Amino acid sequence: MAIQAVHVPESLDDVIACSARGGRIMGGGTALMPLVNSGAAAVTELVSLRRAGLCGIEVAEGVATIGAAATLAAVGEHPRLAFLRPALRTIASPTIRNQATVGGNLFVAQPYGDLGVCLLALDATCEIAGPDGRRDAPVADVLAAGTAAGEVVAAIRITLPEPGAWHYHKAMRRRLNSASIVTVASVAAPGGRRIVLGGVAPRPVRAFSAERLLDGRPLTPENLTEAGEAARADIDPFDDAYASAWYRARVLPVHLRRAFLP
Repeated sequence: MAIQAVHVPESLDDVIACSARGGRIMGGGTALMPLVNSGAAAVTELVSLRRAGLCGIEVAEGVATIGAAATLAAVGEHPRLAFLRPALRTIASPTIRNQATVGGNLFVAQPYGDLGVCLLALDATCEIAGPDGRRDAPVADVLAAGTAAGEVVAAIRITLPEPGAWHYHKAMRRRLNSASIVTVASVAAPGGRRIVLGGVAPRPVRAFSAERLLDGRPLTPENLTEAGEAARADIDPFDDAYASAWYRARVLPVHLRRAFLP
């Protein structure tokens, strides 16, 4: 099925109008266009977010508001978001990071979408716009079920973690530019430590079992290994070209420990 039209609206309202007429929202196109070119996605109209005013990044009073069309490269270059740079550098290549967007990363299936793993650990909030107005939704809801028809993620808000509270680790087949075998992102917050896993289920998952086991306990190698073993109850691993489901589950405790004790 051939593309018949590409719309490049210059406001969020125009994006919503184009989407309501059947256009498929596109951020950087790094995930969507391979599907379109292969015929796996039946799309005739595209709606680009590039000129819709959704590329900004603002940080105020410890909260970052990141436009959905901001690229991964732009996030990595922002001085107040430096804690995310090690995670961003594990995602694809510089060429892809110059195109791929924050909003688009929420809709990429595992074992990709590592920024989505980070945003879930950070308990991010998505600002969503649609024909019925605007609303906020937890990033967990968007990762699990997407958005309603005609809606678009306009921005993502995160509370910046305190120094030393953020941990990230990704196991890959290659040192760079490879999909996840196991990804671990964690933040210590006033409500308790959040641990999120990628590469071990169809979408990023909270490791509730590991969180409960570590509650009130020091981050020793023994406790972290035990937490990693407990986290197997939270995952739904799969086979792909990078690793088997068995292998992902087998090495999970090792990589959860390495997230905290490299």
